[in-house]
Amino acid sequence: MAKKLNITQTKSVIDRPKTQKLTIDALGLGRPNYSKIHNDTPQIRGMINKVSHLLKVEEIEE
Repeated sequence: MAKKLNITQTKSVIDRPKTQKLTIDALGLGRPNYSKIHNDTPQIRGMINKVSHLLKVEEIEE
């Protein structure tokens, strides 16, 4: 069973550095309360760590 992550943006990217805005875009988010499901990979975990203060992450077992 592959683990998946439900990633929800909780805060706005207004007045954030450009790298954080680009990371949010790369995760497929863009506005607060948007959610996206991604596979649990090291690349996704790295992006989550970079903008963890803007996100809520839940693990989903599939």
